[in-house]
Amino acid sequence: MATGTIPHPMTQRAVTHRTRACRPPALSRLSLLFTGLLLLLLAGCSTQKAIVTRDDGPAIDGNNLSIDRILVMSAAKDALGTPYQWGGSTPRGYDCSGLVQMAYGKIGVSLPRTSNDQFHALKEIDVARPGDLLFFGAGSHATHVGIYMGDRQMIHAPGSGRTVSVSSLDIRYWRKHYLGAAAPTN
Repeated sequence: MATGTIPHPMTQRAVTHRTRACRPPALSRLSLLFTGLLLLLLAGCSTQKAIVTRDDGPAIDGNNLSIDRILVMSAAKDALGTPYQWGGSTPRGYDCSGLVQMAYGKIGVSLPRTSNDQFHALKEIDVARPGDLLFFGAGSHATHVGIYMGDRQMIHAPGSGRTVSVSSLDIRYWRKHYLGAAAPTN
């Protein structure tokens, strides 16, 4: 509060009155500054992991790929159009992890049953190549897995009422929920 004296118009006597300052208290400005800095810090911590891929050639033709990668991708392509079935791991119906189990089973690689178990059991790689697994979810919990096919495409069993299909990795949903990649081996 500010204190000031001004003459009263009727008496010409000085009258003391108090006026209120029109600025926010220093504590409010400090709180606002702290909140702004905290938001900037949190925004820096929430960066999303990028889906990094490397295609050594036209993956669809199998150039520059091992026979195992070609067999995994071929098994996945053969399943295109198969209905999604929760817990499914047969040609009558696949869920995402069942599709991956089947495809990698063709080269003698045994994988855990669920996408989350697969994610935690396999060593993460920095760059996905055709035939590698791509995991999606939130935090450290994988809820979906697909097989990278090259050209920023994956084959996966997307969910109830749909069929095994090819999706672009450039779809915002996949970019936002990407957790990492793995290259299962014997």
